[in-house]
Amino acid sequence: MTALDALDSRLTFSLALPRGRRLPLEAGRPALMGVVNITPDSFSDGGRFLAPTRAVEHALRLVDEGADLLDLGAESTRPGGGVYGTGASWIPAEQELDRLLPVLETLRARTAAPISVDTRKAAVAAAALTAGADLINDVSALADPAMAPLLASAGCPVVLMHARGELATMQRDIAFTDVVAEVTHELAEARARAVAAGIPADQVLLDPGLGFGKTAAQSLRLLASVDHLAALGSPVVIGASRKSFLGAASGAAVEDRLPASLAAAAAAAGAGAAVLRVHDVAATRQFLAVRRVLAEARE
Repeated sequence: MTALDALDSRLTFSLALPRGRRLPLEAGRPALMGVVNITPDSFSDGGRFLAPTRAVEHALRLVDEGADLLDLGAESTRPGGGVYGTGASWIPAEQELDRLLPVLETLRARTAAPISVDTRKAAVAAAALTAGADLINDVSALADPAMAPLLASAGCPVVLMHARGELATMQRDIAFTDVVAEVTHELAEARARAVAAGIPADQVLLDPGLGFGKTAAQSLRLLASVDHLAALGSPVVIGASRKSFLGAASGAAVEDRLPASLAAAAAAAGAGAAVLRVHDVAATRQFLAVRRVLAEARE
């Protein structure tokens, strides 16, 4: 029996979005969050969609391919101290907004799909929500002291991602005694801090931060143990797509990691993930659809 078996196998969630909309989620039948990197230096496709017109076209293509929501990121958060060398450079909020807002504002006018903004800065989150964003994906788990009050006031959902240390150095001196137990405990603590700041518990999503302050083996262990995170009762977001730990397991270069990414999607869905953050929406949707049909045929 897995930790998830202790829960309703069809645990459902309904996130309240701004402007009176809702985003339904279900553990084990994950929604697909399409990645749109509006950056010159993201690990998988840095620079390809930096131009606003290309970013908008890419985002709309992902929606056509079946993305349930989009995740726009205008600052790379590539962790340093390991495979990515010094990692991504910090950029000021003004530069992040210069990249983000032309894309977000155009998309908001052209699609009803929920839009997440991947930022750790409260100033960026505030401007994004004003421009039509629906939720905030914060890899720092509310490290900016202004972020939690902002999100509590805005009434929008937030993804809290687990990481230890500073982004530029977190892949050095990694130390866990039990990575699954510790990440699960620290995410529960992060959610408690969010709730104490006025964010409703049912508006919090949790992300174990695969590849962020973890070795490849630890990231694989967390991916194989998503059920422990799901047992916390919040929607679990898994971002494994194309990451270096999949390269370590498969030997594949970043551009050749679709099969590895689909294997990760299968593991996460089977263990109760509610959202998968992916680059390859069409392939992942088709893969999960057939996987689900085959599972139902055995029942």
